[in-house]
Order: sequence, then C-alpha cells, then structure tokens
Amino acid sequence: MLLSRIKPAKASASQDKDAKKEKKLPKFEEFIKTRDYTGAMTILEFNRHSGEGSELNDRWLSYCAFHLGDYKRALEEYERMLKKNPTDASLWLSSACCLFFLGMYTEAKDAAEKAPECPLQTIILFHLSHKFSDEKLLMSYHSQLQDHIEDQLSLASIHYLRSHYQEAIDIYKRILLDNREYLALNVYVAMCYYKLDYYDVSQEVLAVYLQQHTDSVIAVNLKACNHFKLYNGKAAEAELKSLQDISSSSFTFGCDLIRHNLVSWRFTVAVHEMTPNIHFS
Repeated sequence: MLLSRIKPAKASASQDKDAKKEKKLPKFEEFIKTRDYTGAMTILEFNRHSGEGSELNDRWLSYCAFHLGDYKRALEEYERMLKKNPTDASLWLSSACCLFFLGMYTEAKDAAEKAPECPLQTIILFHLSHKFSDEKLLMSYHSQLQDHIEDQLSLASIHYLRSHYQEAIDIYKRILLDNREYLALNVYVAMCYYKLDYYDVSQEVLAVYLQQHTDSVIAVNLKACNHFKLYNGKAAEAELKSLQDISSSSFTFGCDLIRHNLVSWRFTVAVHEMTPNIHFS
C-alpha cells in the first residue's frame, strides 16, 4: 500500500527537468551581450580545438582578445588569418589597430597603408599623425573627417588627448542629443569634466551610465577618482569595494589601473596622517 502511493515516474520527470536546467550552458551570444569576453573566448577556443573552427570563429577570437586588452593575442590571430588572405583589407586595418595599442606606431602605419583608402584608414592615420606629432599631416586627415559618428568620436578623442576638453564635451553632447542610447558617451563627458576639475558635474554625468552598468570598472574607478578629489583617499577606496567580488573581463581589463590608484591613494593617506599640515591637490 505504501509503495502504491509513490509516483516515481512523475518525480523522475521533475528531476530530469531540473537536471536539464542545471546543464544548460550559456551561449556564445550571451557572453558577448554581457561583455564577458573571457567566457566567449573559452567557447571559441573549444570550437577551434574540437574541429569546429572557421574564419568567423577566428575573427571573433581576435575581437574578444582585443576587447580584453590583449592586443598581442589579437594581433597574432589577425596575422594568422593574413597568411591565408593577404589581400583582405579589413584584416590589415584590424592589425593596424592592434599595433597602435601596442605602441608600434610605425608598424601600424605600414599595416594601415596596405588597405585601400576608407574611413577607418583615415581615422587610424589621423591618430598616428598625432602620435608622430606631425601637425601638417594631422590637419590633412582632420580635413578628411566627415560628419559621421565614428569620425566625430575620433575627433573628440584627439581633442581630449590635446587637453581640449571643452571641445570634446561639445562633440559628445551633440552626438548624445540624437543618440541617447549611447550611454558610454556619458563616461567620456564625465572624464572631460574631471580633467576640468568639475568633479561634482563629473559625478552627475557619470551616474547616468552607472545606473545601467554598475560593474563597469572604468566608470567606478572614475567615480572613485572624483571622491578622492572631493573628499579623501579613504572615501575613494571605499568606492572600489564594490569591485572586489567581480571577476569579469571588465575587471581583468582595468585591474592594473585599480591597483595603481589604490597604491597612490593609500600613500597619500599615509603621508597625510604623518604630516597633517601638508595638503595634496
């Protein structure tokens, strides 16, 4: 009688359903959507080693490595693909971007010039002319920029690098008027205001982005920097506590910056405690 009351078939079906839920693995697209490039690369590497590799798989590997800040690995992938497709302009331009971030500016110029003239080539050479301090060439490529978002963002970044922060803010705000979904531009605006010593304004603009992306290391770090300027090192360090449990690709990308700032703030606090009459700007 006791056995007849048990319904193993139904229980087993329920258990199977739970087991399927537990075994369900995230898809590649989900990793990309959540900016988990380390997770995405794991899947791509698995595909390659399991015999399911392809040119598209290789391009995504390069993309993920680049966004992780591993420009050397991304460059290696592009160079591997260039051996098979030496006339592919997109691969030369992508390689040029990697070389640029590796500080290999002459090599970046050579790679970019192997591609036919196009907007991306103009942007790369525009930035390289700034690195070479070639004002004549800089103005030449400046005149070739168009009213496209990519070109205007490139121009804004050059303004920022040349300490023309208000000019950069004007461009970012103009783009944001028509593209409010480009939330990351608020971080760029906040960085400009930080450089202009408007720390309160920087905080207000930054909050727009942090409401949607609370785990952004760059944004949280900027918020902490504002707190350092507005309050003190201890307040700045407290802002970074939210990042301690994060092991995302975003954290990996910015961990060196975080360590640098923590050392700087702790040193400032220690010196201030020993010499309270000294004020740090």
